[in-house]
Order: sequence, then structure tokens, then C-alpha cells
Amino acid sequence: MPAGWRRFDTAVRRPAWWQRLDVTVRDLPFGLLLFAMSLIPAFHQHGTQLGGVAERPFDALGVLAAVLESLPLALRRRWPTVCLALVSMGFAVDQFGGYHLVAGTGLLITMLSAGAHLDRHRRVTALVLTVAYVPLAVFLYRYGTEPVDEFLTFYLVLAFAWGAGTWLRATRSAEAERRRRLADDTRAAERARIARELHDIVTHHVTAMVVQAEAARYLTAVPDRLDHTLSTVTDTGRRAINDLRHLLDLLDPGHGAEARKPAVGRIHTLVEQTRRAGQSVEFTEHGTPAESTGSADLVAYRVVQEALTNALKYAHGSRTSVLVRHGGREITVEVGTDGSGRRAEVPKGSGRGLAGLSERVGVLGGDFSAEPAADGGFVVRARIPSGSAS
Repeated sequence: MPAGWRRFDTAVRRPAWWQRLDVTVRDLPFGLLLFAMSLIPAFHQHGTQLGGVAERPFDALGVLAAVLESLPLALRRRWPTVCLALVSMGFAVDQFGGYHLVAGTGLLITMLSAGAHLDRHRRVTALVLTVAYVPLAVFLYRYGTEPVDEFLTFYLVLAFAWGAGTWLRATRSAEAERRRRLADDTRAAERARIARELHDIVTHHVTAMVVQAEAARYLTAVPDRLDHTLSTVTDTGRRAINDLRHLLDLLDPGHGAEARKPAVGRIHTLVEQTRRAGQSVEFTEHGTPAESTGSADLVAYRVVQEALTNALKYAHGSRTSVLVRHGGREITVEVGTDGSGRRAEVPKGSGRGLAGLSERVGVLGGDFSAEPAADGGFVVRARIPSGSAS
């Protein structure tokens, strides 16, 4: 919908209290207006005239016809079939009696509304209306003065009103389906984002804890180193709990927490944590981080986090290098192992880690690769556009 039309729609939107009223109450005013106009002598014999039956003075039967043609319009959305039946009967009385009331306009409104709101037996209803129209047309033709083509024209007008309502119904249904799919896609994207965040947080911290716990088994004869290793496990667990708490806070709409984006500067903390887990890591950083890089700093942080996690899991003991370059409009990350460790192998897992990183970098328009190195190690590279000025 164009922005101008949305502004217009917002400007004419009905008050909230009106929207809270029952649909029957909201549909009643138009019917009351038609009925009131039908009672005014100046509007007598100024309504729909089909067949040319001789005019008849407004009397009690005319009042009944006006009631049937107008007041049931309050039911046009709640019970469209009942509304259509009552208004049709009122229109027949109107034309047979020669009243030609303004309330006869209600038939077109009813046809339009039935086409838009009738849910069941639509074809049967249309067939019944067509069959019922035939005797009405025959009677009015025999006792009136209008030619046959007038009845055909009026039937086509009614059919057009029904078709317009059907089009409105289809348009409304398509819009509802579009909104439903958009909501489903949004939920799916949010679930995927949360899954990636959980994977990045839990996998990194738990892997570090497992590696440190395994090392602790061989340090029972060295109390000082054992105490240091167990303290590192404890600290890692606390960081994991803290990171998970921040993530869970984001899932609570009423908490008011804001998304926490790890800065590229925190990569040094990741490196230190990995070193304490027994991995030899060489960290190099070139350039100065930009003040504002959007999502680029978070993605760079996650790339290093995932690569170091895989180094602990699949190349424990290997020399690992981390290189981060801050350019004018991009961040370049490279993490590699030299294959010298006792467990050097190609990372295997659920696919959430490296595949998720490739997707994140791709969304920002960058490049990502993760492949074996010539010396038997593994190298992860990412070029992440930051959008900042040089």
C-alpha cells in the first residue's frame, strides 16, 4: 500500500470505541438512514423502478417493504444469507406494490456484502437468487410497461454487485494470507537467529570447559595447576551463564533489555580464554575499529568465536593464529590452525556453526570461506563490509 494511502487510511480510521462495538450495531446506521429517507414524502417514488408497475400511494404495506429493505442491512456481515432473504422479499413487495422506495437501494448493498462475507453455499445461494428472479421478472413484465432487456440489465447489475463483493473477499483473503506468511517468516527468522546465538554462546563456552576438565584429570599431581584449571572452568561457566541470561532477557518483551553486541575489541578476551584452555593462539590486529560498524563487529566476533571453538574441538594443541584487519569500509578476519595438534581434522557438526556464519556474512554482502589448509590445518576467512566511512 502506498505511503500516501496509508496516511489517508490512518486519518480516517474510526475511533477505538466504535471498533469495539458489535458488527451488527456498526452496520445498523446505514439501514436506519435508508428507512428514514423512505418515510420522507419528498423521496417517495424516487427509488429503484423495475417493470414499470403503476405507482401506489405509500401505506402500511409500503412501510413493511421499507422495513424489510433497510433494517436487515444491520445483519449483512453477521448473517448475510438472512439479510439477503429479507431484503429480497422487501424488494419484491416494493416492486409489486409500485412503491419504488429509496430503500430499494439496499438490495445492491446486500448483494455486494453477501459476495464479500458469505462463507458457505455461495453457488447454491447464487442459483437460488437467479431462480427466484425469474418469476419476479415475469410478473413485473406482464403487469408493467418495461421491455425485456430492462430485466436483463437489472440482473446484470445485481450480478456485478455480487462479483464485486467476491473480488473484495478474494483481496481480503489474499492480504490475510500475505500477513500470515510474513508473520511465519518473521518467526522462522527469529528462531534461526536465536538458534545461532545459542549455538555460538553454548558451543564456545562448553567446549572450553570440556577441554579444561579433560586436562584437569592429568593434573592431580600438580595441585597449583589443577586449582588454576578448575578456576578457569568455573569462570568459563559463569561467563556462559551470564551470556545466556542476556540472550534470555531479549526473549522477554517486557524486560526492556537491549541486544548486546560484542565489540571487536572483545576478541582479545576470546583469545585469552582459548589460551587458558591450552590452545596456543597468536593474535594480531591491524587498523583502528570504527566507532559505528552496524552488525559487522558482532559478525566478526562470532566468526572468531566459532573458529576458536572448532580449533579447541578438532585441533587441540595446534598453533592457532587470529588476524583481524579494520579497513575503511570492511573488517577482515582470518583464523587458522597449522595442523600440528593431535586431533587436527576437518570440522564436523550440526552445520549451524560455519553454515550460519556464511549466511550472516552473506547478508551483509561479504565473503566467507572455511577450508583445509595445505599443511593439514584449517583456515577460516571472512570479509565483512562495515559501511563506515574511511
